[in-house]
Amino acid sequence: MYCLHSLRAFRSLSPTITPVVYTVRKNTQSMEICFEMKPILIAVAGLILIQISGCSTYAGDRYSISVNNVVALRLYRGNEVGVGEFTSSHPSFSTLSCWGVMRVKTPDGETFQNYIRNALISELKIAEAYADNGQNTLTGHLDKMYFSESTGQWKILLTLTSTNGESITTEENYAFTTSFYTDATCDQTAQALMPAVQNLIEKLVRHPRFGQLVMR
Repeated sequence: MYCLHSLRAFRSLSPTITPVVYTVRKNTQSMEICFEMKPILIAVAGLILIQISGCSTYAGDRYSISVNNVVALRLYRGNEVGVGEFTSSHPSFSTLSCWGVMRVKTPDGETFQNYIRNALISELKIAEAYADNGQNTLTGHLDKMYFSESTGQWKILLTLTSTNGESITTEENYAFTTSFYTDATCDQTAQALMPAVQNLIEKLVRHPRFGQLVMR
């Protein structure tokens, strides 16, 4: 026995069910429709629902330059900083599950570590501090990157290492607004990726020891 509280919902399923009884509760102004469904049709309906809810993938925005980051990096203009490989424990790390049935991904399908790497290169270029073969080259390792769709937060932990032997580790906990609806929450999670990376890079380039990684 199954019950719905909406006549509209009942009508959408009516081809697969046999209604038994319905009652109107005047005190709550709600309708409850109870029905029986053939077992095979229950399975078919379940598969359809899984396919519908599981096909959505939400992409984050392409990276946008942060004025704050460029201002901070201008201090190192002329130092010719190179950027090498960024790694993680998951080499093909380009999507994350959202509510178990949807996906959040990078805008162009690149790995999350390369998304961060390319963002840093963009900031260094605008600040005129980048060189393909810089005197000091920065490499990165993505120690941790995940989000909580229920609390609305991205967590990113990155270690940046210079060829001169210096390194720093920075963590970003970026909060964002969630929704009552799962699809809207996954979309909001994807849209929060880019500003979360902006904040991560700002913490890196404003780190008290960042200059030791890039100065000649």
